[in-house]
Amino acid sequence: MNKFEYMEKYGYEQLVYLYDRNSGLRGFICIHNTTLGPALGGTRIWEYENEEDAALDCLRLARGMTKKAACAGLNLGGGKAVLIGNSKNLRKDTVKREAFWRAYGRYVETLGGRYITAEDVGTTPFDMTLVRQETDSVLGLPETSGDPSPFTAHGVIKGIKACVKEELGSSKLEGVKVAISGVGHVGASLAEMLAAEGAKLWISDIDQDALAEVSAKTGAIIVEPNAIYDLDVDVFAPCALGAILNDNTIPRLKAKIVAGSANNQLEDSNKHGVMLHERGIVYAPDYVINAGGLINVYQERIGYNRDSSIHAIDAIYDRIREIIRESKDTNVPTYLVADRMAERRIEMMRNINSIYVGK
Repeated sequence: MNKFEYMEKYGYEQLVYLYDRNSGLRGFICIHNTTLGPALGGTRIWEYENEEDAALDCLRLARGMTKKAACAGLNLGGGKAVLIGNSKNLRKDTVKREAFWRAYGRYVETLGGRYITAEDVGTTPFDMTLVRQETDSVLGLPETSGDPSPFTAHGVIKGIKACVKEELGSSKLEGVKVAISGVGHVGASLAEMLAAEGAKLWISDIDQDALAEVSAKTGAIIVEPNAIYDLDVDVFAPCALGAILNDNTIPRLKAKIVAGSANNQLEDSNKHGVMLHERGIVYAPDYVINAGGLINVYQERIGYNRDSSIHAIDAIYDRIREIIRESKDTNVPTYLVADRMAERRIEMMRNINSIYVGK
């Protein structure tokens, strides 16, 4: 891929390469847009096949964070960090783990507050304490908001209730059939919350231990990862990695609703967002429904209060209903309705920032 052309097309500000020979650190930090404030986005570790895949994922995730913050009404821009490696192996070596995260923290510090990091796939609150030794530009620490996963899951279940209300006439989840693809931190929390509300669950993942644990706790039925798309359910909840909704999977869906925690669920937003719309499937835009974790860590910047955080996350219910209703009224796909909401707020704030206030 031509990174400069991609960055120009979607309005990126910065892409930073990271490398530390001593600790094995390799990866990227991407800052998409800082109109609304410093770019905030978690740090993801994954075993990418090559650096091009890692760079593209970082770019896409950072852009999604800009939209997520804008739609959630937060004074934040969008950014993301993607590191190449195996997080489980890294945790086995205490010394290397410390060096790895402190080296990463130094890179974050070089950005002078333009980028603030936090936990994401493959990382933990403890990892963030190591980053914190080198920079103040980190949130989601154990002594403050901690693991964002339950807060993300809380927002997702609010979004699912909004979709169910619009499509089935009631926000109650008793008896609602939900297929969850991916039971990592967020997917597992979501499964427990759904089970507590009486939903019927099917789950899939490549991690057999995680599947067994979630199934034991919730009574969920385990299915093969490739079979999860074909189930006759009410809600399909993508909670793993991105690009899960594509030419192959969308025609197989029997669900009336797609609502999950994964980022960048649409392989190609313009193409696959339209495909879902034309098939009559209600799609909860990922960066709107999964904003709970971001909303929660943002509270650290303004003085953390858990009750205030939960109250702010609850607003995802109304936001998703507003998007669905506008989509139905205008016959515009939900992804495009959400995109326009984000773009409008960014443009409004950009105009305000142009007013000179003096010193």
